Amino acid sequence: MAGPALRPWFAAWARHLRPGDLLVLFLALGASVGSALFLWQGGRPDKAVVKAGGRIFAEVDLKTPRTFEVPGPLGITRIEIQPGRARVASDPGPRQYCVRQGWLSTSGAVAICAPNQVSLALSGSRADYDSLNY
Repeated sequence: MAGPALRPWFAAWARHLRPGDLLVLFLALGASVGSALFLWQGGRPDKAVVKAGGRIFAEVDLKTPRTFEVPGPLGITRIEIQPGRARVASDPGPRQYCVRQGWLSTSGAVAICAPNQVSLALSGSRADYDSLNY
């Protein structure tokens, strides 16, 4: 004989639920999952904007692979572009924060090599977030 104490914790609530309640619960769950999948996506980047010393050094399309060098006060920063993504491949800065960020692939992502005054930013039609404020 299984009494109410041996039932799962939700058994007491189950007798109060109606079929419409379950429908509303599943619709709310579906809306939450749908919004997470479709509304929180980052935009696809169209181009990379490279700045040196606060001025635009290059605006590069992200469709063709290429590598180029950007001069700065400490030396040369090497930027690598692949289809749909970009990264700082090497930098003469002491801590290598911009190199450690790896591949940037969402619109609005930024890698800043502060000691060498070089930055790499991806831009597109819709930014997911501003990586400086994330």
